[in-house]
Amino acid sequence: MGRIYALANQKGGVGKTTTAVNLGAFLAYAGKRVLLVDADPQANATSSLGINKYALKRSIYDMLVGAEPAASLITLTNCKGLDLLPSAPPLAGAEIELVEMAGREFRLRRALDPIRARYDFVLIDTPPSLGLLTVNALTAADGVLIPIQCEYLPLEGLTQLLRTVELVRQNLNPDLFIRGLVLTMFDARTNLSRQVVEEIRQHFPSTAFRVVIPRSVKVSEAPSFGEPLLTFAPESSGGQAYAALCEEFLSTEWADR
Repeated sequence: MGRIYALANQKGGVGKTTTAVNLGAFLAYAGKRVLLVDADPQANATSSLGINKYALKRSIYDMLVGAEPAASLITLTNCKGLDLLPSAPPLAGAEIELVEMAGREFRLRRALDPIRARYDFVLIDTPPSLGLLTVNALTAADGVLIPIQCEYLPLEGLTQLLRTVELVRQNLNPDLFIRGLVLTMFDARTNLSRQVVEEIRQHFPSTAFRVVIPRSVKVSEAPSFGEPLLTFAPESSGGQAYAALCEEFLSTEWADR
């Protein structure tokens, strides 16, 4: 049965969606069966894969709030081996609608259970918040991937996120673990980026991935073309970094935790 990983960080703009899309694409290129679940009402992962979020008649909203089975919502992408559970703007209302529902924290987990065996990996892109959608993702996941921008404020917010992960572990998902910290938007020209990398590796020596994702124009451009770096600019510094991250991810996947 495939493993489920939630990509989470309550701060926006840290490369969470970029990492979900590109890690998913390179995992698929490596021969893995991958499902990307877009659990963010902004639906950026959906549009980053070339799907018009405004034209969708059904989305993950219909699965979480309605009774639509996940299998009926799966959308194929242009990357062989990478499927998508798309998001759309109506998902923004789910945070409110889920409050009154029984077992509200387990809605995503129960929806994914019937299909997870089809995939080697299920990656869940979460909103930049610690609300019910993110809690659903953490409850459904085996592990958490945490993208961290190489700047001070994202580093400061890491403590709060780790506290939330621990609360979910204690109350909802006792097997949840930190799969790894992904350092993003690294700028070798600044002392701050280097200091953040050093501090993360000092405090999380066995958790932070060795591969660091650099700032790259191509990384920023790819979503507007609806393509992952795998097809848009595989030879760019960002494309090479995500390819290396995929290799490191796979090489450490079954290590003891």
